[in-house]
Amino acid sequence: MKFFVTGVNGQLGHDVMNELHKRGHMGVGSDIAEAYAGVADGSAVTAMPYVSLDITNKEAVAKVIARQQPDAVIHCAAWTAVDMAEDDDKVEKVRAVNAGGTQNIADACRDASCKLLYLSTDYVFDGRGEAPWEPECKDYKPLNIYGETKLAGELAVSRTLEKYFIVRIAWVFGLNGKNFVKTMINAGRTHKEVRVVNDQIGTPTYTYDLARLLVDMCESEKYGYYHATNAEVTDEHAGCKTGYISWYDFCCEIYRQCGMQTKVIPVTTEEYGLSKAARPFNSRLDKRKLTEAGFRPLPTWQDALARYLEEVGE
Repeated sequence: MKFFVTGVNGQLGHDVMNELHKRGHMGVGSDIAEAYAGVADGSAVTAMPYVSLDITNKEAVAKVIARQQPDAVIHCAAWTAVDMAEDDDKVEKVRAVNAGGTQNIADACRDASCKLLYLSTDYVFDGRGEAPWEPECKDYKPLNIYGETKLAGELAVSRTLEKYFIVRIAWVFGLNGKNFVKTMINAGRTHKEVRVVNDQIGTPTYTYDLARLLVDMCESEKYGYYHATNAEVTDEHAGCKTGYISWYDFCCEIYRQCGMQTKVIPVTTEEYGLSKAARPFNSRLDKRKLTEAGFRPLPTWQDALARYLEEVGE
């Protein structure tokens, strides 16, 4: 198959391109930079075909996708700086990227008769309660601009296309770019103690594992809404908290696996402060549909973290 992948300078796009190469698919990457600007790790993505593309430019998107004639587009590009999205001078840009840019991609995929896989987020919901959000849930109540614009992207895809996958993810970490794991390791090296919120609950998503699943999906015709994060640990003897976790739990496991002695102090979101954007307390995502559809779920987040730390040399 031939794939066109947006956002390859980010964490997920980087791993998707490498997964495509691993399977022998043809992958063309794109991002707004003139050339590939992700981590120079010597992996396949650094040498694969690349097209500079501003997804907010409707004509450019239509022209590029028509020229490439892909079988599937995996749309990873997005504005993901959640707090910065709340700034008055940024809102229009965020909407142009997450909503308008996704509409442009969807229109081009419709005209090219190709599949589209769109990455979304639990932020389309209000984050209340304790029940895991189900993929088919339409009780949308985003709390912030990021969530509002990602929801607009979902609606653009579902209203424009028939051959689409909408995959909601949460708490993403990967090799290429900034993430919570890197931030906490750096903080742990320079501080004797760190404060981490313990009332936002969910599970992390390792982009290396997610990339495999996304390609699995695009190789199928099992279209629709899905939720995908790494699995919850269920074995009480696994050495870490079972079930869904908090950011505090995640940080404790990061330090445990790294052999770091930094003290982790649990605090509420209100006590922590700092954030401009409201954050969901309930980021639990129900992933049963993956198995029901015949897809192989992601490994446990603890296993994913161990492999990631080995990859980055921790």
